[in-house]
Amino acid sequence: MAHMALTVGFDLDMTLIDSRPGIHACYVALAERTGTYIDADLAITRLGPPLEEELINWFPAERTAAIADQYREMYPAIAITATPAMPGAREAIAAVRAAGGRAIVVTAKYEPNAKLHLEHLGIDPDAVIGNLWAEQKAEALREYGAGIYVGDHQGDIRAARAADTLAVTVATGPYSAEELGALGADVVLADLTKFPDWLAGYLEAPRA
Repeated sequence: MAHMALTVGFDLDMTLIDSRPGIHACYVALAERTGTYIDADLAITRLGPPLEEELINWFPAERTAAIADQYREMYPAIAITATPAMPGAREAIAAVRAAGGRAIVVTAKYEPNAKLHLEHLGIDPDAVIGNLWAEQKAEALREYGAGIYVGDHQGDIRAARAADTLAVTVATGPYSAEELGALGADVVLADLTKFPDWLAGYLEAPRA
């Protein structure tokens, strides 16, 4: 079959990048600058939803927007170099390209910071769309004609469902493989190192 129309979307945090070290460091710095206690160890176990959903646990609701802006301004100097790529991330993007497809990143992360991560790590997707969470991600997935969305979170499964795309998950985030399956993922992989072989098999399989 021709694969020129293949477009695969990828989540960013805990899918393509292990953002825990950088985010942990940024929360520690934010706590120091604001004089507000933040349990950074706990916060990095809940990555996925928008930043404001975490900040509301530590700051009054009326301050979360301003604190989020402060965090995002601090983020590049603290979090980018501290954040590694997930094993298999570059190879997953390359596998999509080798199949004649496009790889896009659709993330809840602030888009300029998402792009900084990818540039620093030498990961070069065809497009990066930020500031979208769960069902909101379906807007970008539909716009780019994505047939597959790869993520690690329940919100990513919800995004794929809303966009009518295949929900492929990796058990590198807050959910185990068993939990991802129970949440309705179509495919559950241990990590992105398994993605190229899965994609090859998926593209070779006959379609009804």
